[in-house]
Amino acid sequence: MRQGTVEASILGLESAALGRSIALADGADERSQRAAESLAELGAFPVLATSQRPRNLSAGVQTVDPTTWAIQHPDLAAVLTEVGERMLTRGTGDQLAVNAMLLDPLAVSIAAVRAGVTDGCVAGATRASAEVARWALRIVGLAPSARLLSSSFLMILPDKRIFAYGDCAVVPEPNAEQLAEIAIATADTFSSLTHSPAHVALLSFSTKGSAEHESISVVREAAELVRVLRPELMVDGELQFDAALVPEVGETKAAGSTVAGRANVFIFPNLAAGNIAYKITERLGGAHALGPLLQGLAAPINDLSRGCNTQDVFDIALVTLVQAAIYSGTMPVERA
Repeated sequence: MRQGTVEASILGLESAALGRSIALADGADERSQRAAESLAELGAFPVLATSQRPRNLSAGVQTVDPTTWAIQHPDLAAVLTEVGERMLTRGTGDQLAVNAMLLDPLAVSIAAVRAGVTDGCVAGATRASAEVARWALRIVGLAPSARLLSSSFLMILPDKRIFAYGDCAVVPEPNAEQLAEIAIATADTFSSLTHSPAHVALLSFSTKGSAEHESISVVREAAELVRVLRPELMVDGELQFDAALVPEVGETKAAGSTVAGRANVFIFPNLAAGNIAYKITERLGGAHALGPLLQGLAAPINDLSRGCNTQDVFDIALVTLVQAAIYSGTMPVERA
């Protein structure tokens, strides 16, 4: 796809844009600028965090200088002041770090969501995922129901099948409790965006006891925890990938499973496996990788890969606005 071009949302989420505002923290980046123009055409109010308005930018796109944005919005100033004071009190940053935060388009754009200045924020086209996650946790924190920040990718295959992969960007070595929370969050992300029921496979190199290892025990325990926490959720594990995906293999290796052979949500045992898997699916399988979608935050903030294109920014922004509608209560929560 040529940089600057945008097609219809792969998930058909355009209606989520109408009347909602979104901060694009990488406002100086051309990919964000072109995506902002397409969002404005849908009736959204995109805000580019950049000190200089680009030439030929359409009139429907607002630009704000992140270094002076708080002057225009007292609530934003209050959030930044609170975060700065907390950094100093807890020793997570000195005064130089606080001063840098006040000038940082990433931190200020995330703070704008917490302050109610915008409905959501997309960042990461020019920043590492770790930076986006760190500022999101520091400024908006976790949702009351969450104990963990995690992530997922929606993988859209060339034949239009859609799968969710988790966690591929945040939690390096989850324990059983964390893996269970990742599974539940990823299932809900999948269902809320695709309107399809989730069939969740917790993956391993073993299927139903075909091997024994400490890592397999973690997967089994996580599957049991999911069944306790969300008994209505269709989940199984441990399953090998082929048993989870292919009906014939699933029937052979895990007969009677409600998930084997029909899984659409794949939970990987650690970050290495998940990250490698999504990149293989994208690069060798030709899938469109939508994410990383952050899960567990108290506000709709999402990350981008630095290798993203304009279409990716556009699609992630629409996902973020769907999440904003759910957070605000104007759209019902679709749980898996």
